[in-house]
Amino acid sequence: MNTSLNRLPPPLNIQTLEIYKNLNKASRALAELKGESRTIPNEEILINTLALQEAKDSSAIENIITTQDDLYRANVDDRFKNIAAKEVKNYSYALKKGFDLVKKHHLLTNNYILEIQKIIEPNKHGFRKIPGIVVLQNSVGEIIYRPPQSANEVID
Repeated sequence: MNTSLNRLPPPLNIQTLEIYKNLNKASRALAELKGESRTIPNEEILINTLALQEAKDSSAIENIITTQDDLYRANVDDRFKNIAAKEVKNYSYALKKGFDLVKKHHLLTNNYILEIQKIIEPNKHGFRKIPGIVVLQNSVGEIIYRPPQSANEVID
């Protein structure tokens, strides 16, 4: 393993009374949602909507902006010609593919990541070869995490 890779900071202590109270509320809410979702004739509608919303929000980080209307139109009509909406649709498919792979195999391998990547970037194969420049900074501008830069670090 490459020791030059910057690691995320250690996790905060989350075993607090407030966290446990909120965990209990969240568990009840999820159980209620699970029960209600069974009343929907096709649960995939709910899942697809959430995946599309997540893909839309994630794509906005990369300045791929689309409207909800265009996004849903692109999802049901392959003839719809909105490039941003189609790219978000691919992100949604990739998200679902990754979920299905992890659910089936109980792990996420480099090969699965490449399989998911092909959905988003069909003309680009493999992990990036050129170092990236994105870092995570705290509110005062200090770098708290620098993701892997070289191809070997990404694979590690």
